[in-house]
Amino acid sequence: MIRLGAGPLERVVAVGAHCDDIAIGAGGTLLTMCAARPGLRVDALVLSGGGSEREQEELAALAAFCPGAELAVTVLKLPDGRMPVHWDEAKAAVEELRAHTEPDLVLAPRTDDAHQDHRGLAQLIPTAFRDHLVLGYEIVKWDGDLGRPTAYQPLSPETAEEKVRLLQEHYPSQRHRPWYDREAFLGLARIRGIECHARYAEAFAVTKLALKLGD
Repeated sequence: MIRLGAGPLERVVAVGAHCDDIAIGAGGTLLTMCAARPGLRVDALVLSGGGSEREQEELAALAAFCPGAELAVTVLKLPDGRMPVHWDEAKAAVEELRAHTEPDLVLAPRTDDAHQDHRGLAQLIPTAFRDHLVLGYEIVKWDGDLGRPTAYQPLSPETAEEKVRLLQEHYPSQRHRPWYDREAFLGLARIRGIECHARYAEAFAVTKLALKLGD
């Protein structure tokens, strides 16, 4: 297992199609980074849920997942499940975010995610963040679209447990969903941990990576 660091992290961008996407896909990674780098700048963009109870859930959740960070969250009002027909608004939002930040790392959905909103947003990210490290997070769902990740962030048992606790605490609107439970979140984290010789991990897809091995 080759272990490469991303270098000094000062600014991170996290994007999601829906409130809770970022926390489910990369909540443990955010907790890990923020604990290691107090004052980290995190700019988050969520395309749907604005003006609803879900926006309030998201604001509180991301604040909890990014302790000590300089956090800015934008939640838009695009309709859930209709991102492909709101392509222009989504693209404009991503480009506006890009105009205001130069991140060291971008956390986004995977380009092969089966959900059309996730996939559409993922396809937009490289058009704006062309020279950045983009990690595509995964979200377990009915579609059965989990693939073979190419990057892993190990999570301590304490961080994995904290992620699950925060997900249960901050998204009460999702508790009724059959997949939204401790077993699902920790089970996937355990499997990804096995794949990278850790107890738990979050896994990501990397579509393009530039190396600087001679520097």
